[in-house]
Amino acid sequence: MAPGRSKFSNKFGFIAAAAGSAVGLGNIWKFPFEVGKGGGSAFLIIYLLFCFVLCYPILVTEIAIGRRSQKSAAMAFRPLGHPEWSIIGILGVFCGILILSFYNIVAGWVLGYFVEMLLGNFEIGQHFGEYVNDIAEVGGYTIAFLIATAYIVSQGITKGIEKASKILMPVLIAIILVLTIYALTLDGATEGIVFYLIPDLSKLNLNVIYRALGQSFFSLSLGLGALMTYGSYLSRKENIVSAGAMITVADVGIAFLAGLMIFPFVFSQGIEPEGGAGLIFMTMPGIFESMGPTLGIMIGSLFFLLLAFAALTSTISLMELPVAYLVDKHKVKRKNAVWYAAALIFLLGIPSMLGNGYSGFFTNFITYIGAEKPVNFMDFVTDVASNTLLPFGGLMVSIFAIYVWKRRKLFRELSHGHSSFPKTFIAKYIGFSLQYICPLVLGAIFVITILEIFFGVKIF
Repeated sequence: MAPGRSKFSNKFGFIAAAAGSAVGLGNIWKFPFEVGKGGGSAFLIIYLLFCFVLCYPILVTEIAIGRRSQKSAAMAFRPLGHPEWSIIGILGVFCGILILSFYNIVAGWVLGYFVEMLLGNFEIGQHFGEYVNDIAEVGGYTIAFLIATAYIVSQGITKGIEKASKILMPVLIAIILVLTIYALTLDGATEGIVFYLIPDLSKLNLNVIYRALGQSFFSLSLGLGALMTYGSYLSRKENIVSAGAMITVADVGIAFLAGLMIFPFVFSQGIEPEGGAGLIFMTMPGIFESMGPTLGIMIGSLFFLLLAFAALTSTISLMELPVAYLVDKHKVKRKNAVWYAAALIFLLGIPSMLGNGYSGFFTNFITYIGAEKPVNFMDFVTDVASNTLLPFGGLMVSIFAIYVWKRRKLFRELSHGHSSFPKTFIAKYIGFSLQYICPLVLGAIFVITILEIFFGVKIF
């Protein structure tokens, strides 16, 4: 460990923080419906396969690079002897800032809905469009969420990120278990479980496989350098191989539970299961209202509290990216770096806030080649940062690890905390995946995404 560098106090603290980075809003509102649209458990099996064959090797590689370098993502490649690759880390930091700029807006919506549920205002779902255009109210919740994130990060690794993660993650899991158990008792819950888990092989095609692959990669927050940065705070005695497996299982497990929770809620009310923000912000309040005032307030509040915690664990790791860069590169004091980053992120988020119908320019921001209508600023940033730059970052990490840094150095780092690692089957599988599977698959995702989103070319 570099002299004076903060570190996680134990393995659980690191796993809680890293799993929190992976677990986010997408696990709750996107994953279940990707499963539903993709043929139920057929999609689920493919998703799990990609999580462990494709994502797990990159996950442990990012952590290993961070721990070996003892630097944040933007600085990690220089101590490894390849400063020219620093552009990949810098791109990851840039990507994280862009994602946080709009993610924080959505987190503000969630926080606002939590308050509305506490007040018993179930009609808020019928006025979602008006709500997101109320810049004063939404802006207030957004600032409050950003301040909460900034405060936790400003406290440092042990007293801030680790301490918060050790509280947030267990509470998040407890809430989702309570809601899932309750949802399974509702009339019509069985239909929801059948829809979610019984495979419909007629829906299984190349497009479903492509979506499962994309979901698995994005759900683990890979390609940003967030895990690389967290890895730089990890002790050399810890076993990255087993920690990476636990992080992957935690992320997958929470996403799976989200489906067991949401589909019974939806089917119990005979509502068509259409996923995304529409269901969460427009439909779910009505479902909670149908439970009666007291129970509806309790379950609705718990649900949006769950979403708020899931968002917070992700915003913390996203905030740490630019903060660690400022601390490592420019020697800025952590507390100052946090508030500089928070101010920048808030300013960059204003166009996303204005782009949901309030301003014509940001609402109809750009029209892609071959597209029928323009997209707003938030969707544009999502397409650039999440959909395009993340797989590119993962592709570059896999190429760097095997062809530039070299497999033997990666394995040497992974051997710390797991001395027999190079002789294990897992070592062979990680090496094979990084050398062949990851470059091929992530390269394909990157190219297909650009062609489909920005040029309107339908591949599937």
